[in-house]
Amino acid sequence: MLNWLATHKKSLCFAIGAISVLALPPYYVFPLLFISISYLLFSISKADSAKKAFAYGYWFGFGWFAFGLSWIGNALLIDAAALGWLYPITLFASGAFFGLFIGIPAALTHYFKKAYAQWLAFAALWVIFEWIRSFILTGFPWNLMGSVLSFSPLLLQSVSIFGTYGLSLLVLLGCSAPALFFIYRNKKSIYICTTTIISICAFIYILGQQRTKSIPEKTSDITIRLVQPSIPQTMKWDKASLENNFLEYIRLSKSQPLDNIDFVIWGETATPYPLDIETQYRELITEAIPPKGYLITGLVRYEFENSYNYHPLNSMFILNKQGEIIDFYDKSHLVPFGEYIPLRRFLPDWIRPVTQTISDFKPGKPHKLFHLKNYPTFGALICYEIIFPAQIIDRSNKPQFLVNLTNDGWYGDSAGPHQHLVSTQLRAIEEGITIIRVANTGISTVISPFGKFSPKLQLNQKGILDVSLPQKLSTDTLYGKYGNLIPLTLCFLNILIAFIIYQKKS
Repeated sequence: MLNWLATHKKSLCFAIGAISVLALPPYYVFPLLFISISYLLFSISKADSAKKAFAYGYWFGFGWFAFGLSWIGNALLIDAAALGWLYPITLFASGAFFGLFIGIPAALTHYFKKAYAQWLAFAALWVIFEWIRSFILTGFPWNLMGSVLSFSPLLLQSVSIFGTYGLSLLVLLGCSAPALFFIYRNKKSIYICTTTIISICAFIYILGQQRTKSIPEKTSDITIRLVQPSIPQTMKWDKASLENNFLEYIRLSKSQPLDNIDFVIWGETATPYPLDIETQYRELITEAIPPKGYLITGLVRYEFENSYNYHPLNSMFILNKQGEIIDFYDKSHLVPFGEYIPLRRFLPDWIRPVTQTISDFKPGKPHKLFHLKNYPTFGALICYEIIFPAQIIDRSNKPQFLVNLTNDGWYGDSAGPHQHLVSTQLRAIEEGITIIRVANTGISTVISPFGKFSPKLQLNQKGILDVSLPQKLSTDTLYGKYGNLIPLTLCFLNILIAFIIYQKKS
């Protein structure tokens, strides 16, 4: 058995990486990581070359990302006849590319030779490559390791200080600590392992208790109505269903009195018509607008160069009771291969029929603020713009709350919508800001600056939800002031200590 394991270690790393996905939302089988992450560090420490260490990390990462991002392929199944064949390619591509972000840290960890140094370096390098993943090739910081604790807002409060990357560092240090015992098998390793795990758990719990109890949460006198029609993605852009979909939004919006509502909010591309052009639908929509408030809706806007050339933009409109467009926001961080194709004109001919199904959206400008009379200043984000730590607001001109419109209907009843919600929750705690999240098929809710959810409209649930907006915090969070400087400094300190241990004579 031991010989088989030694011969098939890469396959075992792949399998363990794949199984470890169960620690992520919405499954939260968190204890798995004490086994899987420790096994990976143990394998790296026993590797006789950086090349082998890279292979172990890469195959672990291949399994982690191929299965952790498998929900992406669900979008292809909306038109399974034309695009379904790409599903396995999506799994392979996710694992093959993103596996590098664990393989490279594993190879660099091997450099430190001594297990205690490797332990510190391994956790820090993993997190640094999580951060690199947030901006390389436009970025995709999905399923950060710190998200495995999001089953309880109490355990997430440290991200107000260190950010999600800092929480990832703590999780990795704790979950990889058992490897030290299996490497050394002595009392010192047992002491360091148990002390590390207990200290990290105690720190996360006590900080969570202290923050949630010492800062009172209050609600404002602003009431918002979230509207979730739960229209299947297969019907959302069906020409025969467009008007019915539009009328369903209106029907739900006015199904309860609007007199005491300040904002009615619809999701991403909720309105199937360009309201700045098709005025007859703008007249209809006034039925869904509060008498003294506003409607916020997502839609596709068009900028025309001339009669033949135009650019679509994934946008958000704010309308008053008279049907006037008060202001708008255009999504700035577009989804590659979803809203545009990178280097489209250089693609081979055989793939072009597939890419023609994807629009070429134009990006807008980030961090726009809205100033409406008698209301706090707020900002907007559309869809996956919310997943980027330290990038969702302009710190020099901070809004009092954020509106996040999204449509996770592409991904069905999968892990994707739940993980997207967790990303939004983490951003709320990091920045200490209320985020209003409205999704076509769910999950729609209001998230307080402490990461607590209002009542939710669950996945695939049709309905409306009236919520009083939480008040803003009186002070900014530490992470809200300094951003990723804090977790990256901690990572570099870890690497410095690892280097000192490595240089120290035994």
